[in-house]
Amino acid sequence: MKYTTCLSLLLVTNLLPLAAVGNDGQSPNIVVIMADDLGFSDVGCYGGEIKTPHIDSLARDGIHFTQFYNCARCVPTRASLLTGLFPQQADGKHSVTVAEVLKSAGYRTLMTGKWHGYSGLPTERGFERYYGVISGSCNFFNPGNWRPGEPAPAKDFGSVRPFAIDGKVIKPYTPKATDWYATDAFTNSALKYLDEYATEDRPFFLYLSYTAPHHPLQAPDAEIEKYRGKYMMGWDVLRQQRWKRLRALGIAQDSWKFSRRDPEAPAWESVKNKVDWDLAMAVYAAMVDRIDQNIGRLLRKLRDLDKEHSTLVIFLSDNGACAEVNNQAPEIPPGPLNSYRTYDVPWANAGDTPFRKFKRWTHEGGICTQFIVKWPRMIKTDGTICRAAGHVMDLMPTFCELAGAAYPE
Repeated sequence: MKYTTCLSLLLVTNLLPLAAVGNDGQSPNIVVIMADDLGFSDVGCYGGEIKTPHIDSLARDGIHFTQFYNCARCVPTRASLLTGLFPQQADGKHSVTVAEVLKSAGYRTLMTGKWHGYSGLPTERGFERYYGVISGSCNFFNPGNWRPGEPAPAKDFGSVRPFAIDGKVIKPYTPKATDWYATDAFTNSALKYLDEYATEDRPFFLYLSYTAPHHPLQAPDAEIEKYRGKYMMGWDVLRQQRWKRLRALGIAQDSWKFSRRDPEAPAWESVKNKVDWDLAMAVYAAMVDRIDQNIGRLLRKLRDLDKEHSTLVIFLSDNGACAEVNNQAPEIPPGPLNSYRTYDVPWANAGDTPFRKFKRWTHEGGICTQFIVKWPRMIKTDGTICRAAGHVMDLMPTFCELAGAAYPE
């Protein structure tokens, strides 16, 4: 395992002494994959037990950071990512998006998934193609109206999230396919775009913005069964196990401290309904697993199109684990389309091991994200761990430099 304390290898403010467009004069394709409410230690390469081989492969073949920061919540983080500004500066009127700037440099600009946090539609702010949910998260099986033969889809206090396909807003958006699942659907559109523009002699920018594992806890039964029963040891043991792996992986240094259990989380041994708690975490793990499977599909597509070598791939989360309690259908177990449940403070505390606090807080548990970068053409490492600090708003200027794009005055 190699270690570095500088960013000259790849990313963030002084990212590229390497040269603006690489040593062969070609601007890279850029893929940004953002998870929603993913805890710091939820993936394998950051100490997690959830099966994430494809995310782990990005870390193994690239660089992963230990001190990369977001803005603690989805809206400000996404605004900073899109604009390269502090979120309070990204008002939509006096700022440009990374898609607008890259498009001016000849990039094909593509987006699927969650928009949320910036004015207008993606296609009004530089993205040429878009498929996804405009605001917030949604029912993962059916974000729209009831379909015959199924229970009514659960919604967040009855709200119907607007979708958009390119420049057309659809509300409600009711998929015809009964096997529709949001994480898969967002990836399907991304792969379709890559196929559609595969023969173009121009680079692309793809922003794949997942809504998972944000609540509601919903996942296909087969995925849930892979994890059911695996969390009966409880959050106290899980936190210890993740802490041990974080140190073994070299993510956690000797100076890091293992936080106490959050005061709002009871001791596992005092909990009576352990099977119910196990199921909640199993569904959450299934949602993360499904993200990883879809990232695997995307990476295979890049290889099949012979674009893996020239593509910069970045993976991160918009904030830490979510401790919000939002159990609107307590009589229905987590998992199916008619359930609306969260996994609550105790599991979120485990998700952010070894840190304190969660999404919305500016403690490490709220703002420190996994940040993984792979770019075969320029990064020649065997899993470098970078300990330099970076922030999500560093991405916009980094991409501009890579693309040779001029940021407008």
